[in-house]
Amino acid sequence: MRVLLIEDDTILGAAVSDQIVAEGHSVDWVTRLDAARDHIRSAAYDLLLLDLMLPDGRGIGLLRDLRARGNVTPVIILTAMDQLSDRVEGLNAGADDYLVKPFDLSELSARLNAVARRYAGNPNPLVRIGDLEMDLAARSIRRAGRTIDLTAREWALFEAFVQRPGQILSKVQLEERLYSFGAEVESNTTEVHVSRLRKKLGHGIIETVRGVGYRLGRAT
Repeated sequence: MRVLLIEDDTILGAAVSDQIVAEGHSVDWVTRLDAARDHIRSAAYDLLLLDLMLPDGRGIGLLRDLRARGNVTPVIILTAMDQLSDRVEGLNAGADDYLVKPFDLSELSARLNAVARRYAGNPNPLVRIGDLEMDLAARSIRRAGRTIDLTAREWALFEAFVQRPGQILSKVQLEERLYSFGAEVESNTTEVHVSRLRKKLGHGIIETVRGVGYRLGRAT
């Protein structure tokens, strides 16, 4: 998952960024609305984390602009504004969730993943592919009662396929989901992660579509 964090509090921003990266996702962090607009024009994000009070304006304006243009990217508001009227305004403007500061990072992760599942068309965290049983909320995979351990990066990559069953994902699309702007990515990094997933989950779990990319198959 690729996340855009729009937050001007440097301590909170760093903590949230570290949490997202630790779970294997990529995050771009900006502190101003003008920078956020530039990033949204330049990249496709799976989710936005939006503070309401920023140095160059209110985040609610950006949210309204996005929805008016038909942009349906999920948005979770992060704010210290905890009045009922503030929450109602944010949700009515098109936010998908609303988290009041201070908050626990584990709660943020749970809400982020829940919103992502809803937009992927499968709010149920329990998924079965072949003989694999997955709990997307717990980030766990089992086969015949045995847990299969994945690294955070491997899980994030696999989740990208699970959320888009049957869809071919190019190498560039996968890298955009896994790495932020400016990250140095080795030319064979995606191939290495796919190879490791196949070894752990079964060689048919991710199919290669020559010259195009990869798609979700079945565990064998």
